[in-house]
Amino acid sequence: MNDRVKLEPGWKQRIGSYLDRPDMQALATFLRDEKARGKTIYPPGPEIFNAFAHTPFDRVRVVILGQDPYHGPGQAHGLSFSVRPGVRVPPSLQNMFKEIEACLGLPRPAHGDLTPWADRGVLLLNAVLTVEAGVAGSHQGKGWEGFTDAAIDALNRERDGLVFMLWGSHAQKKGQLIDTSRHLVLRSVHPSPLSAHRGFMGCGHFAKANAWLEARGEPPIDWSLPRGAGSPGA
Repeated sequence: MNDRVKLEPGWKQRIGSYLDRPDMQALATFLRDEKARGKTIYPPGPEIFNAFAHTPFDRVRVVILGQDPYHGPGQAHGLSFSVRPGVRVPPSLQNMFKEIEACLGLPRPAHGDLTPWADRGVLLLNAVLTVEAGVAGSHQGKGWEGFTDAAIDALNRERDGLVFMLWGSHAQKKGQLIDTSRHLVLRSVHPSPLSAHRGFMGCGHFAKANAWLEARGEPPIDWSLPRGAGSPGA
């Protein structure tokens, strides 16, 4: 797999060799076989590693961990919780926008493209980087989890003072990789409408992340997004 993946140089130095492991070779074979059987895989191949491309290793400041990509047409583009411009904003992301509005006073955008966050140092990483169209969780347990564990482990070991937002049980499993004496770990239920009312709404994570960064003498994250075009969703 390594010879076909163009990772950002900082990430390639830390986790590029992981792509040569037998489990990652097996994952590559699985993905090729699924496509050969006519399955549609999201996100498109060139966008699978988008999170690493938009947020170089040395520029990561905040990590938001998702579970696996959206499985609807035209949604996933390699950044957790993000959808392309013009695509209806999913309910979980709507709740994230509501929380940002409540704790920071920023208006809710009319689109769900989080690329500006990624470019500002927010690593939008899913635990699993691919999914079969229409089948949520279909690529869990195929090998991605070890690769994204390696990414989190590298950040934990080589960087200091990062903020990790772990929402829901799947994301919180990654928490065991993080040294809480050196990094801020913010935990909550998932922002999904099924659970957001049990602690995500009102968690203040976006404000807490900025307060942590500012206390370390660093600039806060600009959580605003261009109003843009598109459907505001439900």
